[in-house]
Amino acid sequence: MTEPAPITGEDLDPASRAVRYEYTTLHFRLTGADAALAGVEPWVTAPDAHGEFLGCWYAEHGPVGRAYVLRSFDDDAELAAERARAAASRHPFGAGDHLTDLSMAGFAPFPFVPRVRPGGFGRIYEIRDYHLVPGGLPATIDGWRQRLPGRHVVDPITVVMYALDGPARIVHIWPFDSLDQRVEVRRDLVATHRWPPPGGPEHIIEADSIMAWPAAFSPLA
Repeated sequence: MTEPAPITGEDLDPASRAVRYEYTTLHFRLTGADAALAGVEPWVTAPDAHGEFLGCWYAEHGPVGRAYVLRSFDDDAELAAERARAAASRHPFGAGDHLTDLSMAGFAPFPFVPRVRPGGFGRIYEIRDYHLVPGGLPATIDGWRQRLPGRHVVDPITVVMYALDGPARIVHIWPFDSLDQRVEVRRDLVATHRWPPPGGPEHIIEADSIMAWPAAFSPLA
């Protein structure tokens, strides 16, 4: 297993805070899973592609007929260049008859969370998506700054990031060895008052949780 980078709660250097992520959701017909996944790697590794391909997961729990792709970029300009490439393409992410919808959302990391790096961290991943109340992001970041360093020691996080546009929203991704481990870890964190972060739940309007498995070609596995 890959050793996760430490999190102290202190803000990182400007270059680390400038990192941007793209979180892409592919919607496909139930018979189109193989075709949808087959289009991802050629798209994100094409010679004219920008950014770093980090992960691709397919859902088994939660909405079915979905795959999720995570990429990182050095800054806003690199993210914008990749968005322009997608906008100019007739088949972004290998889109064809197998895809029914495709959404790409830009995110920034919480300022104290290091850049995602590929590696072997878990056999399954939980992707949690929170819609926040307007103005709820600053308090959410403050609460996570207090609690995430302690949780990260026993339950390492892949990333927590906030949306750059659209509704106030955060997405956080966690690797686990199994579904049972996920339940046990979260139950213990709550019982020992190490989670949730202070002020966190009060600012959440809606919360979704997806359990997803890495694709065979996913750098995060």
